Amino acid sequence: MKKPLLIALVVVAIAGGGGGYLYWKSQNFAETDNAFVSGHVHPVSARIGGVVTRVEVEDNASVSRGQALLQLDPADQQLAIEKLKAQRLQIEAQIAAAQAQAGQAKAQVNAAQAQVLQAKALLTRQQQDVTRTEELFNGPLRILPKERLDAAVAGRDAQAADVTARTAAVHSSQQQVLSTQAQVAAAQAQLGVLAAQILEAEQQLRYTAIAAPAAGRIGKRTVEVGQRVQPGQQLLAVVQGGVWLTANFKETQLARMKLQQAATVTIDAFPGRVFHAQVQSFSPASGAQFALLPPDNATGNFTRVVQRVPVRLKLDDKEMAEVKEKLVPGLSAKVSVDLRS
Repeated sequence: MKKPLLIALVVVAIAGGGGGYLYWKSQNFAETDNAFVSGHVHPVSARIGGVVTRVEVEDNASVSRGQALLQLDPADQQLAIEKLKAQRLQIEAQIAAAQAQAGQAKAQVNAAQAQVLQAKALLTRQQQDVTRTEELFNGPLRILPKERLDAAVAGRDAQAADVTARTAAVHSSQQQVLSTQAQVAAAQAQLGVLAAQILEAEQQLRYTAIAAPAAGRIGKRTVEVGQRVQPGQQLLAVVQGGVWLTANFKETQLARMKLQQAATVTIDAFPGRVFHAQVQSFSPASGAQFALLPPDNATGNFTRVVQRVPVRLKLDDKEMAEVKEKLVPGLSAKVSVDLRS
């Protein structure tokens, strides 16, 4: 009876010790295996359609920011620019012709105004002749015959009509000036539109050269020379250097978790190796809130589920430098945060 009792005591001691250790660990550490390495992955896509004429990089190659990645055929954009420039020259010629017409119309206005002044002076003279003729005709001696008075009145009326006609000619010339000025303004507006179209076409030409948006390494290349691509089509990706850990902790584990707390990390790609990290930031919402279809708990089909909150951790720079070629986004990891730190 002593041996079974001893075995039972040993089992109870081991179980108690194990349970105590697990309780102590649960109170002082927050652990999760729902973690992975994250990084900036920049998709590179075409902003315009075209045929690929040259690809400058291969998969996994390192590139610097602004480095040429591939080239689209620029012939269509160059042709569009030449057409727009030809239209600009045509409109500029139309503006020059309209401005010349406006100058001629202004000269005609000045000449017509001078003729109006001359006709008014003659009208004044004719009116004076009529006044003198009336005085002589209506005088006691009636020196002049009535035919002379009638002739003077007719000459005055004819001169008044001439003044009216020349004034109308001035108005007509002024309207012609306004018309040619409107033509010039319309042509200049078209010139402004063409200038904007030329800038747009030149921008489209620059879009034929696709450069790296950031320094990093090439991945997911799906483009080849001769391929016709469409606007928005993803051609490859640039994975930027510098990664971090994203660990999805249960909401019940966050009560004592704070910034700058120390953590140990194991990454499946490096078995047997322990990395060190620090809590850097907490997500502003749970992962479910950022899902494509967030849960609607007001529908009546509510089931309480423990939510996960993404926590960002910064890996030790020295340790990352040792494995930077292999420490890539997407690797699985396990994280243990020391809540006592």
